[in-house]
Amino acid sequence: MTREPRPVRVGVTGHINLTPGTERLVYDALRTELRRISGRPVRGVTCLAVGADQAFARAVLATGGAYEVVLPAPDYRERVIPPANRAAFDDLLGRADEVVHTGFQHSGTAAYVAANRELLRRVHRLVAVWDGEPGCHEAATDRTVSWARQRDIPTSIVWPAGARRTATAG
Repeated sequence: MTREPRPVRVGVTGHINLTPGTERLVYDALRTELRRISGRPVRGVTCLAVGADQAFARAVLATGGAYEVVLPAPDYRERVIPPANRAAFDDLLGRADEVVHTGFQHSGTAAYVAANRELLRRVHRLVAVWDGEPGCHEAATDRTVSWARQRDIPTSIVWPAGARRTATAG
């Protein structure tokens, strides 16, 4: 009996403050990258933040994969997800095969760092939606990319031509 190969576990890190036009560019680039990485459906791992993480979850589903969510804290939805984005967040959270928590009770930098490290613990590869600029806090995209590289986790950088971020930090 032939066993199917285990799915490649791919995590995402990336900017939360993508412009509306950039979100579509990133989604398309992520679909292409997921197909390039594996050639078959992947098992995604995401914190489901606005921006790159949610585009990644949609791209995983569009390419026939499934994903799990690492939530930084129980109050993440109310404290971090903008009200206008909560329906999309709830829909994507409901589609997750698994939801794990970091153990932190409140959202904040320490909880985000713990979530990023747990995400890295669960993956074979990382995709970073990153413009290459340094971040402004310990849980920023550049830090997660650095931790992945220190752990020898293959990392792809995705930043499509024409992509932009809004003025807020992320």
